[in-house]
Amino acid sequence: MSASAGTSKTMNPTASLLASPFAGKSIWFLTGSQGLYGPETLQTVAEQSRQVTDALDGADEIPVQILWKPVLTERDAIRTAALEANADEDCLGVIVWMHTFSPAKMWIAGLEALAKPLLHFHTQANMALPWADIDMDFMNLNQAAHGDREFGYIATRTGVRRKTVVGHSTDPRVQAEVGTWARAAAGWNALANMRVCRFGDNMRNVAVTEGDKTEAEIRLGTSINTWAVNDLVARVDAVTDAQVDELLAEYDAEYDVAAELQAGGERRESLAYAARQEAGMRSFLHEGGFSAFTTNFEDLGGLRQLPGLAVQRLMSSGYGFGAEGDWKTALLVRAAKVMGHGLPGGASLMEDYTYEMTPGREKILGAHMLEICPSLTTSTPRIEIHPLGIGDREDPVRMVFDTDPGEGVVVAMSDLRERFRLTANLVDLVPPDQPLPNLPVARAVWEPRPDFATSATCWLTAGAAHHTVLSTGAGLQAFEDLAEIAGMELAVIDAATTARGFAKELRFNAAYHRLAQGL
Repeated sequence: MSASAGTSKTMNPTASLLASPFAGKSIWFLTGSQGLYGPETLQTVAEQSRQVTDALDGADEIPVQILWKPVLTERDAIRTAALEANADEDCLGVIVWMHTFSPAKMWIAGLEALAKPLLHFHTQANMALPWADIDMDFMNLNQAAHGDREFGYIATRTGVRRKTVVGHSTDPRVQAEVGTWARAAAGWNALANMRVCRFGDNMRNVAVTEGDKTEAEIRLGTSINTWAVNDLVARVDAVTDAQVDELLAEYDAEYDVAAELQAGGERRESLAYAARQEAGMRSFLHEGGFSAFTTNFEDLGGLRQLPGLAVQRLMSSGYGFGAEGDWKTALLVRAAKVMGHGLPGGASLMEDYTYEMTPGREKILGAHMLEICPSLTTSTPRIEIHPLGIGDREDPVRMVFDTDPGEGVVVAMSDLRERFRLTANLVDLVPPDQPLPNLPVARAVWEPRPDFATSATCWLTAGAAHHTVLSTGAGLQAFEDLAEIAGMELAVIDAATTARGFAKELRFNAAYHRLAQGL
């Protein structure tokens, strides 16, 4: 059944924050034409635009409802549609298509009013031309080839940020492109409505965990504020034994629990405290309406352990997280989780830790003290407890695992004073060269594209942070679409990158983004 008939797509909510980030959400499909064609032609335009809408809405690659709207033929109706889209909290963005010739001056007021992400779909109702039957009536009806060019002109002249997709609505490539953009629009919606809870401040004297939180709210809509760690401690202490027992049973059932942490084990109480932390943090975040958070080992108040297992579990259920107070990574992890929801793979805080630098075998070993999300593996994580020579607290509990091999993207967000920059590196996740029996944390090993030296040179040239999100669900295209929607700089390191070309691109980007902001 088509979206225009009122259905809504949903996806499995078990991997998300509270429910699917796509549930109840829609992308509006707006079709442009004009009144001079007459009611009969406009009726055909409406019927064919519904068919295009239905083809997109029925595509498995597109995770949200594509909602058909009546054909637009004049200036005031176009502006009203834009304002209505802005006012609808469930509208993630709009797709526009000029079925016939819709004079673009009619769209100026609407484009200037539109505050939602925009996709320009350059298509037509028919895939193949009926060569022998083409007459002037057919040509009069099927004018998208130049109708969309008229729209592209005015969108460019007015400086409207947009995604352009070209092709037939039944083409799987087209559906995949629209689906990826829809995921990016959902990621943008998550950023614009996100509240980040910082438990304490950021790590002292560290540059990349600092940043302009006010500017982030101006540019992204994300609210970032701090709560005292001991407010969390009070919530942790208030967790009931019954809540702890329920989580312990869940741990025992879902994970490979080390013998000393199992029921009757000598360190079971440490696992019970980790469960108490999880329950307390989860209730604090849920009641505060937060979808991302940070912690800091230098600011633990009355917490007995640096939260490890609790953070991993919260990330696995959709929360964004940044270590050491790094709110930029926290919001990026949450956006990645929204964009990748329902896809194979996951997203997590990551940090480049150390290198394999043997010529021809170069790799990066990524990890963090405790907090890597198990969405990166299809194996069963092992829950272990080990000393942590930092933080001055009890030995923390954590999940230990290796990330699944495959393609991924590592993305960092840097504050460059007058703008934020995203830096993204395509990587190939691989198994460790040898087992890591003495490294008691979750970890990932990858070969960066195009090669280790070029990747690291470009990363350092970009001033990209050492805290990142590693995404094996949402890919590079989703981050590119998100950056376009947000008007944020994105520097990409991939198989075609050279250090010289990348440095030039950064200089051009710096000039463009500074000029684009105006005086």
